[in-house]
Amino acid sequence: MSRTLGKITNENTARKISKVNLGLLGKVLFLVGNPILRLFTFPLSIIRLLSKGKKVAKFIGVGYPSIGPKEKEYVLDTLNKNRLSYGAYTAEFEKKFAHHHQRKFAIFCNSGTSALQAGLHALKIKHNWKDNDEIIVPALTFVASVNVVLQNQLKPAFVDVEPDYYGIDPEKIEEKISKRTKAIMPVHLFGLPCDMNPIIKIAKKYNLSVIEDSCETMFARYRGNSVGSWGEISCFSTYAAHLLVTGVGGFATTNDPDLAVIIKSLFNHGRDGIYTTLEDTLEAQRKPRQLRAVVSRRFNFIYQGYSSRATELEGAIGLAQIERWKEIIGGHQKNAAYLTNKLKAFSEYFQLPTVRPWTTHAFMMYPLVIKTPKKVNREGLIIFLEKNMIETRYLLPLLNQPVYTRLWGNLEKQYPVAKNINNNGFYIGCHQDLTRSDLDYVVKKFEEYLKIHNLI
Repeated sequence: MSRTLGKITNENTARKISKVNLGLLGKVLFLVGNPILRLFTFPLSIIRLLSKGKKVAKFIGVGYPSIGPKEKEYVLDTLNKNRLSYGAYTAEFEKKFAHHHQRKFAIFCNSGTSALQAGLHALKIKHNWKDNDEIIVPALTFVASVNVVLQNQLKPAFVDVEPDYYGIDPEKIEEKISKRTKAIMPVHLFGLPCDMNPIIKIAKKYNLSVIEDSCETMFARYRGNSVGSWGEISCFSTYAAHLLVTGVGGFATTNDPDLAVIIKSLFNHGRDGIYTTLEDTLEAQRKPRQLRAVVSRRFNFIYQGYSSRATELEGAIGLAQIERWKEIIGGHQKNAAYLTNKLKAFSEYFQLPTVRPWTTHAFMMYPLVIKTPKKVNREGLIIFLEKNMIETRYLLPLLNQPVYTRLWGNLEKQYPVAKNINNNGFYIGCHQDLTRSDLDYVVKKFEEYLKIHNLI
């Protein structure tokens, strides 16, 4: 399961694209299930094509897979070398990602969710946690943050979030700590780091682990340190339309060599760490004693693991992406700043995103919360935006999801800040592909809606 919601292949977008004359080859490729091919074949800019002589309005999505010449070069090189499993591109991608996020180890896998699932599993193994031990999670996040807790036979303990920055509220954590609490999972939403200093202080006070869910945030900093540099394990996503994109993909990062070995094993069915790549056998062939050990143990499985490996194709795309990360992240930040400057004229009605002091914001997307729901109806506004080709998403409603109300009933009233965001929040895109003209169009549509309802 992957985290972002801005896929070009979602049902609504697909219906819009179906109106465009793609040609036979394009239509055939559109049906191909491989997300790598989708990245190369169907960027959001395809909406700019003409249909039967009519210009189709550009679709302004919540995310965009920016694929350039270097990504194509690396992927073709991988195919020419006939190397689809873990190889040099993935290894270099891991090395660079670890460096940029102040970690010794970064293990690439098929999704941020898989990274979280294996990361919690690894902590459970290392610290000998028991089933039904508790993990503190925010009451506002993507469902994967909670699902991985349940899948590891652990229990989530919810904490309300900050009304302005949307991160877990450190002032409300201690009241949720019990004798069974084992870890805190801060979730860095929308590109902004949580307030980590008080979280780490609480974790040390109660001897708790910290696992950072940073699937929506990369390259951002908090008080001089990189996001993802505080937890025993930190997890990231490179899903299509996130910040760095590889189609599918994610990272688990850590400074603990033992945890790194366990995580890599869990990604590969729980296999003995003596053998994780083809190179392990090739290197051992030069050392007879080592070769015997590899041959005798490489089909041993130590843990109940998962099939969470990515391919060298994703690694190749990722390496090209990280080589121009400043361009990609800078594009998000520049566009978010422009939107804020223009939309502040409507700040009577909308809470615009703000940047926490001593922090940088990567702006994976642009979150808004309606301040005056009696005047501005969220459903009416987002339908108006969608009809005008501006994609929207709710602001990560969690506790009102059917899967959780079946388990726990109605918990929302216990978390009033999260409830307000669930009821009145949404986000739009601010990705690096959007032009000044695109952003002006978005602002214009907000203005039009407010004028239609006599609010300006």
